[in-house]
Amino acid sequence: MASLTMPPVPAWPRQDAIDLHKAFRGFGCDSTTVTNILAHRDATQRSLIQQEYRAVFNQDLARRIASELSGHHKRAMLLWILDPATRDATILKQALTGDITNLRAATEIVCSRTPSQLQIMRQTYRARFGCYVEHDVTERTSGDHQRLLLAYLAIPRAEGHEVDPSTVTLDARDLYKAGERRLGTDERAFIRIFSQRSWAHMAAVARAYHHMYDRPLERAVKSETSGNFGFGLLTVLRCADSPARAEIDMQYIKAEYHSMYKRSLADAIHAETSGNYRTFLLSLVGRDRT
Repeated sequence: MASLTMPPVPAWPRQDAIDLHKAFRGFGCDSTTVTNILAHRDATQRSLIQQEYRAVFNQDLARRIASELSGHHKRAMLLWILDPATRDATILKQALTGDITNLRAATEIVCSRTPSQLQIMRQTYRARFGCYVEHDVTERTSGDHQRLLLAYLAIPRAEGHEVDPSTVTLDARDLYKAGERRLGTDERAFIRIFSQRSWAHMAAVARAYHHMYDRPLERAVKSETSGNFGFGLLTVLRCADSPARAEIDMQYIKAEYHSMYKRSLADAIHAETSGNYRTFLLSLVGRDRT
């Protein structure tokens, strides 16, 4: 369920490409037109626009955007025109090997994607950057955090809604024994269960844990783990509970944001950003300010 607003009449990709080229010409860039076009086209349309721009003007649209825009607006727009797998691979590469390593962002990408999404992203990463994502993860992370990410990338978890109640109960018990019941934490038990089980299964484990021990599994994770390792486990749990993805599930993300912070996502964007960057983000999420 997307919040992306589309033109009432389907846009012609070639005309969009021509209009973008006009927006880039002259002194300064007509950023309003660029946003009005690209922020209101879905992934397929954005891909077609890039093909048409290259065919008509013999230029790469991403390179032209990079030369015409600046700051956060440029970075956001360059990510937006990518397909989801390439966007994930690009963010992950920047997070792992950029001038400033952002392991939290890298962890969120890995631990919030389905096995099929991760498989496509890994192939894209290899094709685009000439190395395996596992290599960069190994180079930039360590300890239990590294073991979690590598396991999550490698293990082909189920993606359906089926769960085995007996395995759910055993997993809840094993997590309790590995954490709150003992002195110290058996991190390997947490990695094994969190990396091998589907989101549907982990959601059932969280419910069983709460029922069996009268406390949320999320609270146990927070008390027994820390840092990026703990953040990775929490990301898995939260995605198991609410598996939403932007452009596809933005309405759900907005509702969850409002439930957690008692303000609309649009209000937060308006308060924390400015200029063309703010306009672009509000165009993506919708202007449902309170």
